[in-house]
Amino acid sequence: MSEMTRQEVLVRKRERYVRAGKEHKGKIIDELVELFGYHRKAAIRALRPRSGPVAPYVRGRPKEYDPALLLAPLKAIWLAALQPCGERLKACLADWLPAYEADHRRLDADVREALLAASRATLDRLLIPARVAHRRRAATRPGSLLRAAIAIRTAWPEKAPGYLEMDTVALCGGALDDRHGWMFDAVDVHTTWSVLRGLPNRSEASVCGQLDDLAARLPFALRGLDSDNGGEFINHQVVGWCAGRTPPVAFTRSRPYQKNDQAHVEQKNYTNVRLWFGYDRYDTAAVWPLVNALCRGALDQLLNLFLPTLKLQSKRREGSQTRRVYGPAQTPLERVLACEEVSQEQKARLRAEKAALNPFAVRREVDRQLREIEAVRQSRPA
Repeated sequence: MSEMTRQEVLVRKRERYVRAGKEHKGKIIDELVELFGYHRKAAIRALRPRSGPVAPYVRGRPKEYDPALLLAPLKAIWLAALQPCGERLKACLADWLPAYEADHRRLDADVREALLAASRATLDRLLIPARVAHRRRAATRPGSLLRAAIAIRTAWPEKAPGYLEMDTVALCGGALDDRHGWMFDAVDVHTTWSVLRGLPNRSEASVCGQLDDLAARLPFALRGLDSDNGGEFINHQVVGWCAGRTPPVAFTRSRPYQKNDQAHVEQKNYTNVRLWFGYDRYDTAAVWPLVNALCRGALDQLLNLFLPTLKLQSKRREGSQTRRVYGPAQTPLERVLACEEVSQEQKARLRAEKAALNPFAVRREVDRQLREIEAVRQSRPA
């Protein structure tokens, strides 16, 4: 018997089987066992009515966001904003979406609304194909015996702006020999306002010169400085500079070999320095005016006016895990504007400065100056 004939017989008997009562069903099964040599259970399965194709089971609710429509503008903003996490990226969108439309192309209303309505987890999922990884390094030189006279600080009880952690980052290309340059990095603990400057060396005079510039350009009064135990900070000139200010600036240090005492600036050493200047060697004198022009201008605007940051509010131990609770993502500027210690004139100046800027144009200017810096850095004599 051919397969076609077999199927035709099965179809006819299946039709009879569906309409038959219990007694006749048994007879039809017996006929099929005798005709095809089936096991009785196999005959029953063959006679069951055939349903249509079974739709695949999909867990969860259907997707609300189309990656094909959202990924292009979202990725452009994410890359220009220095690849923030979903929570910080969500806080970026209110400023960056209008700038994207002015700088790139207009978005459909439904795309714009979907991006603004998407949760931080959805933003993270949409960006999974674009994720990249980076690495970290650091270098510190021990300080002098003067550190015994400088108070140790392990926590910041102050709830006002003006208390900064500071550190230096080696731009040595993997060869620490004191002929290369450094980056001076400082961050305000309360507002996360960052200050970045280039140093041709870590002499006391170089560091104090940058402290003068830092105090003059901060949007609030400088109240305290905290450093690691490096010799560029633990010296009589820096101590004297802090004591000679009016009012005096409190100067403290972290515990030796306890990097988490300076967790704020250690994290910024990566996001403020390594992401922009990398791990290459900077040992050309002509490069430092360009580096500091970038740090005082476009890079300062991008970091402090347009890139939201997260602040840890609390943490608690639950068994073997530590639960951390973060506050809402805000730009350093937003935190400065919320401070009563900052004058209204200073706040008005900062608002006007931000209103006159397009974050995409600022990012392009940062990239242009970085290319110029790289050309000068590579032109050093062999």
